[in-house]
Amino acid sequence: MNSLNYEAFVLFGQHILWSDMIGNLFGLAALALGWRRSIWTWPVQFLAGLILFGAFFGHLTGSAGKQAVVMVVALYGWWQWQRGKGQSQDGHISVRFATWRERGAMAAAAAAGTVAVALLFKAYPTLSWDPWPDAYIFVGTIVAMYAQARGMVEFWFAWLLVDLVGVPLNFANGYAFSGFVYVIYGALVLWGMRDWWLRSREDARPVLEGAPA
Repeated sequence: MNSLNYEAFVLFGQHILWSDMIGNLFGLAALALGWRRSIWTWPVQFLAGLILFGAFFGHLTGSAGKQAVVMVVALYGWWQWQRGKGQSQDGHISVRFATWRERGAMAAAAAAGTVAVALLFKAYPTLSWDPWPDAYIFVGTIVAMYAQARGMVEFWFAWLLVDLVGVPLNFANGYAFSGFVYVIYGALVLWGMRDWWLRSREDARPVLEGAPA
């Protein structure tokens, strides 16, 4: 994995690492597959987490820890989508809006988790260069992936909120390719949000007896 931490090229004065580039390309592919509601989004996300774990491990321990958690949540998502296959009319995972109780629970978990992780990062400065924004991205990513695993349209809103902080943080920490990819994430998130929003209405419609699915 260390061989991937060499410089691939320089773009706009930013040094692009192989691990940063490859890991984020896999992450981008995982998001696109999530948009299409393909179950392969989860193994691709797991692989992206594994590569980025190698990129961050040793000097950005907090970011490496985030990728370890991402891999665990990817396994959970794979399990959830395996169970939910065929629930929608087109044979894929069914998507829906979260209930207000679920939204409140996720918002509370995100807020409490961000404070807890940020305090941990501040107590151990070697874990993160920017404790609060790093904690925000850490916890926000987990909340977004959890919502995705449960087929909630709010998954896209959570990713959009993560992007708003992720872009400047990655550029500031020297991970330029991550920053560029987060910009593309933003465009995919908007398209994916619209697609899942419309599909949530279709999946909510009852199928008439004798009508084609």
